[in-house]
Amino acid sequence: MDRFEGKVAVITGAGSGFGREFAKQGAALGMKLVLADLDAAALAATVEAVRAQGGDAIGVPTDVSDSAQVQALARATLDAFGGVHLLFNNAGVGAGGFVWENSANDWQWVFGVNVMGVANGLRAFVPIMLERKEPAHIVNTASVAGLLAAPAMGVYNASKHAVVAMTETLYHDLRLAGAPFIGVSLLCPAFVPTGIADAERSRPEALANEAPYTASQKLAARQLTRAVEGGKLTAREVAEAAFDAVREGRFYVITHPAIMPSVQLRLDDIAQLRAPTDPMSLKRPR
Repeated sequence: MDRFEGKVAVITGAGSGFGREFAKQGAALGMKLVLADLDAAALAATVEAVRAQGGDAIGVPTDVSDSAQVQALARATLDAFGGVHLLFNNAGVGAGGFVWENSANDWQWVFGVNVMGVANGLRAFVPIMLERKEPAHIVNTASVAGLLAAPAMGVYNASKHAVVAMTETLYHDLRLAGAPFIGVSLLCPAFVPTGIADAERSRPEALANEAPYTASQKLAARQLTRAVEGGKLTAREVAEAAFDAVREGRFYVITHPAIMPSVQLRLDDIAQLRAPTDPMSLKRPR
């Protein structure tokens, strides 16, 4: 898919970070935008910003962990623009700390957004793409946490590994179904200044934790905040890389190539049946 003007893009997690920059990029390319986020105020701000630059956009407040709401998002897309050509399954949250200290609510919240959010997006929009048989593309936002397993990030790591596996399988399934006109990209950024460190603000009250943070959870939160704030690549640059991958039909989108030695080390550990090496023992990419 190398032509964007007049095409329809659906973007989840559009209220901030990568999602907002995907929206701005899409608007600059003349796309019609359907923007979704759980935070209605942040979503409205993105819609306003896109319209201020001349973009055609609607906002649909959506909890991507709820399949019914994502199906409603698909209906709103069809009602507004009649189809979908580019899907960004981008909404994401995170929780840290020792893996045995994460609560059932942590697991349900993170997997609900990061994993089921992607699954619900695929279930709602891929059938539309298949029916229309027009050039289309899907970008699933994972993370380098889907390629590595850093300590004190177990819930997030597991969720992003699931996104990697789901996206690679999606690529194969579309070809098995005879639908090569639907391209697929897997976006795996490292540390970038976005709102991921403040994800707790969007946690549903029903999934809130009553117990205070443990020492490991406090440490993980501090480390994540420092890492995100120290990232040298911007969300805008990541969005540009994602659109470049769509143009080129490229699957893997590794925005921080300095992470690849850590990925290779993990593959070597597996191939040689060694115990896993701590990926944070190598220089952290920025």
